[in-house]
Amino acid sequence: MSRNRIAGALLLCAFACAGKEIHPITKRRIAQVTDPASADSSMRREREAEERPYVALDAIMIPRGGVVADVGAGLGYFTGRLAERVGPQGTVYGQDIRQSLLDGMMKNMRERGVKNVRPVLGTAEDPGLPPDALDLVLLVDVYNEFSEPEKMIDRLRDSLKPGGRLVLLEYRAEDEAIPVAPEHKMTVKQVRAEIEPQGLRFDQAIEVLPRQHIIIFRRP
Repeated sequence: MSRNRIAGALLLCAFACAGKEIHPITKRRIAQVTDPASADSSMRREREAEERPYVALDAIMIPRGGVVADVGAGLGYFTGRLAERVGPQGTVYGQDIRQSLLDGMMKNMRERGVKNVRPVLGTAEDPGLPPDALDLVLLVDVYNEFSEPEKMIDRLRDSLKPGGRLVLLEYRAEDEAIPVAPEHKMTVKQVRAEIEPQGLRFDQAIEVLPRQHIIIFRRP
């Protein structure tokens, strides 16, 4: 192969790789998926004070007896809390793309006596959730890591019942004091620009947390 052809191939590869790292609408850089080795840190005690998950769930108003999904559940920090809120008549799908984390999540659920959580192994393009089945899908600091955000949102939209809610918690990009890498932060404007074109209606943004936006969309 000639040097010119090699150079051309490398240039095409560079453009293709860049396409995987930049969102086509907002041009934001997509964050790298959190290292599974650091998953234990998501369960740390300090998180309660730093992020106030109970305040978030109060604001979101989890439906008693509902069917909800925790996408990017990891070891189940929010999954167990969702399970308590929906109650024994409700169901929580704890979804992740890493089997090792799902195994750890279910171990945590068994130790806590939680019986209404179902593990779901998805992929980077498909969360693997049932269609037209969910009252609510929760994404906690995970949307910014979707390597295929448009495909994932399409499938998450289809998993919701009509009127069902897609809820994102994202660190505020407007606040430089939040000790999180810039690519793991988003503005409400960015989130709306990326998600509304995919058939979800913006409902509201709730600003009651110390570090994160709560951004809610509905399936029409």
